[in-house]
Amino acid sequence: MLSILYGLLSALSWGGGDFIGGLASRSEKAVRVVTLAEIAGIVLLFVLKIFIPESVPPLQVWLVSGLASLLGTAGIIMLWVSLATGQMSIAAPVSALMAAIIPIIVSSFTEGFPGWLAGVGILFALVSIWLISQDEKASHLERLSDLSLPLLSGVGFGLYFVLMHTATHEYTLWPLIAARATSIPLLVAYGLITRQPPLPRRPLWPLVSLGGILDIGGNAFYVLAGQAGRLDIAAVLGSLYPASTVLLAAIVLKERLNRTQTLGVLAALLAILLMSI
Repeated sequence: MLSILYGLLSALSWGGGDFIGGLASRSEKAVRVVTLAEIAGIVLLFVLKIFIPESVPPLQVWLVSGLASLLGTAGIIMLWVSLATGQMSIAAPVSALMAAIIPIIVSSFTEGFPGWLAGVGILFALVSIWLISQDEKASHLERLSDLSLPLLSGVGFGLYFVLMHTATHEYTLWPLIAARATSIPLLVAYGLITRQPPLPRRPLWPLVSLGGILDIGGNAFYVLAGQAGRLDIAAVLGSLYPASTVLLAAIVLKERLNRTQTLGVLAALLAILLMSI
């Protein structure tokens, strides 16, 4: 139950961070938004380190965390590119599903089958991710090649889940710090290479920083979910983040859930119930 609670908190935090990031990206370059969000996240991690002492991990943990960050950052970039082409109704669910499926496959070999009820719950969760991510206003798949970037994006996210789970068996904060310490210089370097300001405009800093805090909260809760339970349960529940993003859009922006998304939310609730029995 503790793993399920942490997994749900992970989805809520990630979804909230995505919602805020999406709002900020309407008036600012997404790369700048992510850069500031990552900086806000690592500052929070160092503050937490003051109150939560943790021994410095060996080099292997730093390397695995750094590799996880590279794959996760690559996944974000590929997802942005695929979304920019207008294939939102395909890119978002395909990426999210692949991100959840890879940890499920790895966990089946390393931890065994989770049990029939939990297995059915995972299946319902995968269905809910697809349904919630649907946007009836978005365009549809025109060529099979349009799936390549969303699939690769999902692979990046899925491997991030697996590698961070591996790096955080005995450590919590340091692997997250190592991941941010890898991605931030890359994002800043990208801004410098493309000759654009690395950070968004100052009026957006409070909003973007809040998004970054929520994002690091999602990562921290995912780590705790994996430490308290199974990799597959933690990753699948964390991958339900589109549900909280959609619900926040409905509450704050008064955007209506379409029928498909409503079915997805109901499927997610059923999935959570089955995995908690």
